[in-house]
Amino acid sequence: MAHDLPGPVSPIPPPGASQWRAALRLIPYVWQYKGRVTAAMALLILAKLANVSVPLALKAIVDHLQDPAVALTLPLFFIVLYGVLRFGNTAFTELRDGLFARVLQRAMRAVVFDVFRHLHAQSLRFHLERRTGGLAADIERGARSIRFLINFSLFNIAPTLLEILMVAGILFAKYDPWFGAITLMTLVVYIGFTVAVTNWRLQFRRSMNETDAAANARAVDSLLNYETVKYFNNEPYEAERLNRDLSRAEDAAVRSEISLAWLNAGQAAIIALGVTAMMGLAAKGVADRSMTLGDLVLVNAFLIQLFIPLNFLGTVYREIRNALTDMEKLFGLLGRAPEIRDAPDARPLKIEKGEVRFENVAFAYDARRPILHGISFTVPAGRKLAVVGASGAGKSTLSRLLFRFYDITDGRISIDGQDIRKVTQQSLRAAIGMVPQDTVLFNDSLYYNIAYGRPDANPEEVRAAARAAHLDRFIENLPDGYGTLVGERGLKLSGGEKQRVAIARAILKDPPILVFDEATSSLDSATEKAIQTELARISRDRTTLIIAHRLSTVVDADEILVLEAGRIVERGGHAALLAQGGRYARMWQLQLRGERETQGA
Repeated sequence: MAHDLPGPVSPIPPPGASQWRAALRLIPYVWQYKGRVTAAMALLILAKLANVSVPLALKAIVDHLQDPAVALTLPLFFIVLYGVLRFGNTAFTELRDGLFARVLQRAMRAVVFDVFRHLHAQSLRFHLERRTGGLAADIERGARSIRFLINFSLFNIAPTLLEILMVAGILFAKYDPWFGAITLMTLVVYIGFTVAVTNWRLQFRRSMNETDAAANARAVDSLLNYETVKYFNNEPYEAERLNRDLSRAEDAAVRSEISLAWLNAGQAAIIALGVTAMMGLAAKGVADRSMTLGDLVLVNAFLIQLFIPLNFLGTVYREIRNALTDMEKLFGLLGRAPEIRDAPDARPLKIEKGEVRFENVAFAYDARRPILHGISFTVPAGRKLAVVGASGAGKSTLSRLLFRFYDITDGRISIDGQDIRKVTQQSLRAAIGMVPQDTVLFNDSLYYNIAYGRPDANPEEVRAAARAAHLDRFIENLPDGYGTLVGERGLKLSGGEKQRVAIARAILKDPPILVFDEATSSLDSATEKAIQTELARISRDRTTLIIAHRLSTVVDADEILVLEAGRIVERGGHAALLAQGGRYARMWQLQLRGERETQGA
């Protein structure tokens, strides 16, 4: 099958301002360990001084050995000095790396930690609009690029440039100025060529990253939806979709490798011309006796010491430009301001009674499609209010707004008279316990997932919460008990078992306000009745909001709201709503009829 190829990628302007800003943002992470950084830089300079002195010692050895009258002790001194300088270069370099290792690892850890916390501070909208696989790939590549950028920019590019300037200074001072001039001209041409071609190649690298992230996201998304793929027998379809993404990534990688070959060839040609000119000039000097054989050896040693690292410098620069591209995305995540933020004067929520009030609340996920229209109701402290209605009526949106996953478009939501936009998010969410319709578990043990409701709870409290959620017998019959792993997103558990874990979490959290969003929708009738009794017990004397589709679960609510197309169309107790013979009564009759038909079958 033919695969669609990506269209042409527009050239990326050399180094973008956002990339340099990303690089500059690393400085505070590194400079907080300024003592170690300063010591490492001092060791770096000592290593380069030792390295530059090696050819000078070699020249002295050769020149003294040419004179038979010179005693052997003097060449021996320079031979020992040569060995000491060689060892000194290596010793100072290793000491530098050991001293800087802690700085590098802590800086990288701090950046990833900040990005992780920042992602958790983002709104629900942000995470719903992103693909988890692509996000994970961006973080992984960005973290890897931080290590590379810090290590190589400080300890490869800067030292190599320093060494080149030191060598050029020695050549200018001791020999024909052309030696220093050729060294500097070769350096300038080499760097200019490398920068120009590398910036041109950046478009291929960026294209490769984007296609690779797309392929990774596609694979993760498909594996997370493993059961759905199986239900519809769509393994070949998923494989073909992934293959198309991999094909695009392959084409981008090939273009990147071909452009790299051209860059390497050009760099080799520039170095070859520089080396040939320098050696030709040195050979001429020896021939006309303006230079000694030791001078020729010195020039040759300098060339070896300079141009091998210079060739590596080209590779490092290419990788640094690639690292900047990867890091740009990582710091782009860190630079994105959260949609939902605490107000500058936000204070912790103070729970006195726990009264929840919605006042003329309007909301839209998209301004073109309003969801809620002027919703007003009050859940008195310690009372129970239920919201029912057809799918898409806006029921679950109420709980998301109460948790402040989104900010309302208009109106006000308050708890004990405090506008939830004027209190800290942490204190708001600490006061509310949630049992969602779709429970997602961590790929960890049952104990960990239950204890997540209150991580500092002791084992007995966790087991008591499991008993209250009618999980204890199920767990006791498992070979590994509370240590049983639940699998990715809890796939090893049934829907009912996952919901009971969610109920246990809420019980363990022990909040003053409870929200049940279809909390028993995945349970069988017998378990549902047992759980309903337990939910009634734990919600006693707590402010409780119940969002339900099954009306039999809300008959004991103090007030029931019927929501339709984002508006409250009926409200009252169960008996009063039945007596009205309106929307609620019709829903009740339909559900009763469905239950009778099911029982009859």
